[in-house]
Amino acid sequence: VQVPIFTMSAEPIKVCVTGAGGQIAYSLLFALAKGDVFGPNQSVILTLLDVEPVMEVLKGVVMELDDCAFTTLKGVIPTSNPEVAFKDADVALLVGAMPRKDGMERKDLLAANVKIFKEQGKAIDSVAKKTVKVLVVGNPANTNALVCAEFAPSIPRSQFTCLTMLDLNRARSQVAQRVGAQSQQVKNVIIWGNHSSTQYPDVSHAVVVGADGSQTAVRQAVNDDAYLNGEFIKTVQTRGAAVIKARKLSSAMSAAKAICDHVRLWWFGTPEGEYTSMGVISDGSYGIATGLCYSFPVTIANGQISIVQGLSIDEFSRKQMEATQAELVEERDAAFQIVKA
Repeated sequence: VQVPIFTMSAEPIKVCVTGAGGQIAYSLLFALAKGDVFGPNQSVILTLLDVEPVMEVLKGVVMELDDCAFTTLKGVIPTSNPEVAFKDADVALLVGAMPRKDGMERKDLLAANVKIFKEQGKAIDSVAKKTVKVLVVGNPANTNALVCAEFAPSIPRSQFTCLTMLDLNRARSQVAQRVGAQSQQVKNVIIWGNHSSTQYPDVSHAVVVGADGSQTAVRQAVNDDAYLNGEFIKTVQTRGAAVIKARKLSSAMSAAKAICDHVRLWWFGTPEGEYTSMGVISDGSYGIATGLCYSFPVTIANGQISIVQGLSIDEFSRKQMEATQAELVEERDAAFQIVKA
């Protein structure tokens, strides 16, 4: 019997995951270690950051990672020290944050979490690679990403993103179910703005791709503007709260999958003719205030994220985009009051 020879790229990449003892990380670490994100030939070293009381739990996570015997996993470093965790990191996945509980408003999270991301920003600035790709997941994700970038001045702001892929996947799934398609057939849905209940899932430029490659506009395929401008938007906006109400815990499996999707696209690029959505620092595109971390449609090539330009914005969309911008301005101002106090 011939045994296949696995050839790995010479240099392992270092991936830091914060909140590594939590439920999102439990699903995420498996995918990262298995090669689902960076490919089967790219070895990885995982650094697992969490608070000191969770270190015993992390021992068990490390044992399980060892016991999986992954061919792509070259090392695991559990720690409660951010400067150890972010040392020479190629990718930093900032998952850890105080979780949102049933009935808790996002603003309640702000004071608790914003200081965490200030300290992590400082550590990233101090010890991570200057090319590090940072993805903020912990809520409020957009504003936490902005705070993190603010306190990492030596890292280009273009390398700080926040997760709206979960919202995008939710939106694509809702459309697919409505038209009897698979989620992967639904392309170019956009998430504008904040990862919150003000986000705007926009299908104005989205298409459903048939088995023969033909494209049908989502609005034509669904043929129900009242649904797309009402119930559809509300369902996506409040999906996280609906999961919490049902599970008594926030989204974990779907969040981990979305993180993998986001990082994979950032690493390998978006397919020709398609775009995705990410929270990025605004350059003023589409009239959105410069400097906000706002979710835009983006393309990625060679690791560089570019906001898609020239999309038509109707009056309904403009109103939605401005509403979510207003919330982000309010969050930003509140956050910087806290960190500068």
